Parts: sequence; C-alpha cells; structure tokens
Amino acid sequence: MDTPLALFAGRSNLALSRAIAESYGTELGEVTIRSFSDGELYVKYEQSIRGEDIFLIQSTPPPGDNIMELLLLLDAAKRASVKRVTAVIPYFGYARQDRKDQPRVSIASKLMANVLVEAGADRILTMDLHASQIQGFFDIPLDHLYASRIFIEYFKKNPIENLVVVAPDVGSLKMSRAYSKKLGAGLAFIDKRRPKQNVAEVMNIIGEVEGKHVLIVDDLIDTAGTITNAAVALKERGALSVMATCTHPILSGPAYQRIEDSPIDMLLVTDTVPLRKPSDKIQVLSVAGIFAEAIQRIHTNDTISALFDD
Repeated sequence: MDTPLALFAGRSNLALSRAIAESYGTELGEVTIRSFSDGELYVKYEQSIRGEDIFLIQSTPPPGDNIMELLLLLDAAKRASVKRVTAVIPYFGYARQDRKDQPRVSIASKLMANVLVEAGADRILTMDLHASQIQGFFDIPLDHLYASRIFIEYFKKNPIENLVVVAPDVGSLKMSRAYSKKLGAGLAFIDKRRPKQNVAEVMNIIGEVEGKHVLIVDDLIDTAGTITNAAVALKERGALSVMATCTHPILSGPAYQRIEDSPIDMLLVTDTVPLRKPSDKIQVLSVAGIFAEAIQRIHTNDTISALFDD
C-alpha cells in the first residue's frame, strides 16, 4: 500500500502506545495534547497527515477525559484531510453497559460507538470487548483481538499439571472452554449472582476442583470482588492453588487490597490499561506485538483472521 502510515497516541496509556510503535518498527507521531486551567482539552497534530493512513492509540477507561481526547484526535485528523483513521482502543470503556437491563438506563456502549463514528473514525481496532455483541453497535469495520493468545502462550511455556480452567460466570464460559482445549485442562464454572453493581456472590461451583490447580479466566477486573470471592470458594472446595488471568486490569477502589488478602497466588494481566501501582501478585504481559501486527495487516489490506484463532 502506497499510502503513508502514521501512529499517534492519546495520554491514557503512553507506555503501551510506545511499545506498539516500537514493535511495528516506527515512532509515535508528534501531537500536542494539553488541558486548560478549567479542564478543557486541546489537541494539535504537529506534522502534516494529509492523505495518510493513521492509527490513533487510546484506551478509554475513566475518567471521561480519555474518551474526549480520542474524539478530539479523530476530529482533528478528519479536518486535516487524512485518507483513513483507525481508532485503536485496547480497552473499550463503557462496554459493561451494553443492554437495557433495567428501566430508564442508558445503553452507554452504543452511545460510545455512535460518537466515535460521528467524530470521524473509519475503523475500530480493539481487544476483548466485555460483550462481543458490541461489535454490532458499529456501522464501520471493527476488528476484535483476543489476549488469550498471550496467556495461552505463557502457560504453554510454563505448563501446570493437574490444571482446571474456571469461568467466573456463565458469560466467561466460552472463553474458558477455549483455554481448556488449548491447554488440555479440565473445565469448571461458577454460578454467581449480582445483587447490585460491583457486588457478586458465589452460589455454586460446577465441576471438579478438589486436588487441582485452578486458573480463573476473565476479561476485566474492576473492584476484584468476583475474582477474590471465587478464589476463596475454590480453596474451600479443595483447590491446591489459584491463579487468574484478565485482559483489562481496571483495579479500582478496594481491588488491590482484596487481591493481596485473597488466596490468589498469581494474577496475569495485560497492559491494555496501566496499573495504578505494582503488586507482587500481579504480572503484566504485553499485547503490543498483537496490536502492531494487526495494524500492519490493516494498513496493507491483508487478512487478520489469523489473529482471531483463539
């Protein structure tokens, strides 16, 4: 493809953005982003991008400034006459509000899809959406990557005998089954109920975990209530050890303390969201290589289906 490519980044996760650029073999483009005294944001591209194929890297966890930065970057790019702009969103915020599960509530993830398209996004590249149906909220192409490739590769290099993969809820069962198949492990899942937001209670464990090493697989950890309650229940049922993986380590509120106090031996996460602080129990694996490869394939109009195998 003859169209020049350029990578730019917002401020939500500069470490990952730089790692993606390095893995791709280039550097991030020059862009100025600053906040005025009243909190209003300002963005400006410091180089010509006319006619280019650009990729804007920006995760959108809270606060709202992260999504606003991305919208302004998209708008500025379109007004600078780019040929195509792809929003690279390693963590897509508001993905948990994907349906009208109560009266008089917003479907926030659909709203986010609308505003991204309205701001000028021609394509979306993201990873491990909390609800896969969010792909249908967009009327532009969306490529959905999976961090399972990174985690499965890790456990193949560091095999664990007598392993059982545990889905922390029914929604995670499909993903957990893929891990189980790839790793040749058993499979179990937890029946839980959620009496209110950010509160989860374990009801039953379906499957055999006694005398096993267990691996809990989830896409996102926020307050860590679900994962730590699951770990306690699994240990009470006779699990020898408890490990966990999650793609997006939001880890808000009491999450760090809960993880430290829990029987979780190790939590593997990716760098889609920067950790607020380090922890001896948390190990970070980078997804920069996957995103760099996906960007290359999108830019050259090659298939990226090989990246979806897991």
